[in-house]
Amino acid sequence: MNDRPLRLVVIIGSTREGRFAPTVARWITGEARQHADLDVDVLDLADTALPDRLTGFGQPPPPEVAAVAPRLAAADAFVVVTPEYNHSYPAPLKTLIDWHLAEWQAKPVGFVSYGGMSGGLRAVEHLRAVFAEVHATTVRETVSFHGAWARFGEDARPLDELECSAAAKTMLDQLAWWADALRTARTRRPYNAG
Repeated sequence: MNDRPLRLVVIIGSTREGRFAPTVARWITGEARQHADLDVDVLDLADTALPDRLTGFGQPPPPEVAAVAPRLAAADAFVVVTPEYNHSYPAPLKTLIDWHLAEWQAKPVGFVSYGGMSGGLRAVEHLRAVFAEVHATTVRETVSFHGAWARFGEDARPLDELECSAAAKTMLDQLAWWADALRTARTRRPYNAG
């Protein structure tokens, strides 16, 4: 049995000027830090400057990619904070996924989405297919904020905090279960995507 905390990387998927993502990310990060079994790292894509042009197969990654890879590799689980752009997810998030492969494999992914009427859920559904392709496991439960800009108060906390915290706990509990199970499985039998 492995008693070290599960390493959770919260990924802020929006890089847009004036974005709302940091508000949502601060909230879910606070919720995650209440779990004693989670050690939380926040990866803000606005700070990574990942190039959107991929190198050829077999070529070394650029320094910006090499700097991010160890943080993803050390993760046992991920929470992706994503808005919905044009009924899908932001391009910088896809760029992050595409630059990496082994870092995602046999690890669970949870989602916190936000947007207008759909609350970002269309972005989440598109991301499920992308993460399946890199051999990650997405958890069923999500947290979504419909009309997000009106759902947070001046203190940057959800107005219906008890309900939102309950949804976050459900998602984080599922994520922690899968993270523990998959970490154990990867230790006993290393994952081979071949």
